[in-house]
Amino acid sequence: MIVVFDIGNVLLRWNPRSLFRKVFDDEARMERFLATACAPDWILHTDIAPDFTRAVETRAQAFPEFAEALRLFDARWIETIDGPIEENVALLRRLRAAGRPVHALSNFSAQKFALARQRFCFLDDFDACVVSGYEGVAKPDSRIYEILFARAGVAAGRLVFVDDSLANVRAAEALGMAAIHFRDDVNLEAELRARGALRE
Repeated sequence: MIVVFDIGNVLLRWNPRSLFRKVFDDEARMERFLATACAPDWILHTDIAPDFTRAVETRAQAFPEFAEALRLFDARWIETIDGPIEENVALLRRLRAAGRPVHALSNFSAQKFALARQRFCFLDDFDACVVSGYEGVAKPDSRIYEILFARAGVAAGRLVFVDDSLANVRAAEALGMAAIHFRDDVNLEAELRARGALRE
């Protein structure tokens, strides 16, 4: 089995609160901001938007109360990343060292992915890397998985996908991939070994 990694919250810890706890003095107001102006469905939109800054400016006009905070989501976006999930990055490196193909499938703004690549060199280590911002389509839409299959040059049944989103895992399974729903309490090494993707 060939491993396909999601990036956010599988290889990199990502949480907008990591930035906005520095911005907001009032936790309740921050949570209101994250539930409205910077809601998950809008963040998913930025993952496919051709221009991240323009998407933020459009949103700022719609939410003038939070316009300044929204602009910081662009200007200080790198502060939403808390760093690598080291044990999973180590698994990626083990697979690479063993000569195994390793792919990525991630919802990620094209501009912000380029920024993350400057900071985290392991993001250059994939054989095929399918990023929503470059493709104009995001998980769990089946089209982005089909792009992965074509680019990796393998059938879905030969892939095991690791993602922190249950919806994305279910979409992968519906297309014939094995999939692991990654959470903090999941031993990814054991899960990959059980599926034959990782050897001793």
